[in-house]
Amino acid sequence: MQPTMARILAIDFGTKRTGIAVTDELQLIASGLTTVETPKLMDFLKKYIGQETVERVLIGQPLQKDGTPSDVETEIKKFLEIFSKEFPDMPFTRVDERYTSKMAFQTMIDSGLKKKQRRNKALLDEISATIILQQYLYND
Repeated sequence: MQPTMARILAIDFGTKRTGIAVTDELQLIASGLTTVETPKLMDFLKKYIGQETVERVLIGQPLQKDGTPSDVETEIKKFLEIFSKEFPDMPFTRVDERYTSKMAFQTMIDSGLKKKQRRNKALLDEISATIILQQYLYND
């Protein structure tokens, strides 16, 4: 059996910034890629997906503790409509992202980042996207 040679991309969508993580081509390792200002997200995706082989896109599904959608879900649905038109053949999967921000912040603490570095919201978003990707890879 031939190994997969395409990446999986994960998106931690935010109203201001969006964290992005990606696997290696064998889909073994999840790494933070970048954080993009949300208005520039589609341009970033067009360029990235144009240059790299991406098999699937994961989009965080922010839920409240009780399982109801969070406020940003309305914006995510608008994004998904545009995404589906831009990339009609690209499958996407929604991934429960409850607690990823808390886990990302804890990761920053555990890795020894100083308080000033932990205030970097862009880094937090990128780590959150990486956690979404890891959850998908290792829980399926």
